[in-house]
Amino acid sequence: MKVLVTGFDPFGGEKVNPAYEAVKLLPETISGADIIKLEIPTVFSKCGHIVEEAVKVYSPDVVICVGQAGGRTGISIEKTAINLAEARIPDNEGAQPIEESIREDGDTAYFSTLPVKAMAENIRRHGIQAGISYSAGTFVCNYIMYQVLYLADKKYRGIRAGFIHVPYSTEQAALKPEGTPGMSQEDIARGLEYAIEAVIEEKKYKCYNMQDGKLN
Repeated sequence: MKVLVTGFDPFGGEKVNPAYEAVKLLPETISGADIIKLEIPTVFSKCGHIVEEAVKVYSPDVVICVGQAGGRTGISIEKTAINLAEARIPDNEGAQPIEESIREDGDTAYFSTLPVKAMAENIRRHGIQAGISYSAGTFVCNYIMYQVLYLADKKYRGIRAGFIHVPYSTEQAALKPEGTPGMSQEDIARGLEYAIEAVIEEKKYKCYNMQDGKLN
């Protein structure tokens, strides 16, 4: 099994993005699955193409994109991506779409095809704050989640996909107004690992039972 995990580069004046910093810390294998790591630009016009090219090259079974949501207190497993690009700030190449559809032929919204509840529970089981989110926003994070789910629905039907938001790192939070929540980079990486572990174990379970003729 292969899992493609992407993380965005820094944006919005930040010097680092804890999303990709955490992705870099992931082990090469999790629960027997190969982990493919990819940094992607915080650019509307480029990120989707880069992820699709990686899908063509690596043929992953699962695609998990990771981004930063500063101000959140824990790791958020996103449930929904909407067909809307509405940027409060410009992306890293100055684009700032307002009320634009991501895909004219796409659905109004797509749900993650990952076991979001099991992912959040597995993270919390290991003492790291996590929950399910029902809004990935309308910036590049929602954009890439929507693009990947669109591709999984229209072109790469065997792929399961979803998105994870991570909070500020503690180093970032220390430079923000007092009380801004943060999480250590190590805990963010551990949380991602436990989320991926839940995806892999759930997929193995389904494959086992499908072979046994009990469950798809």
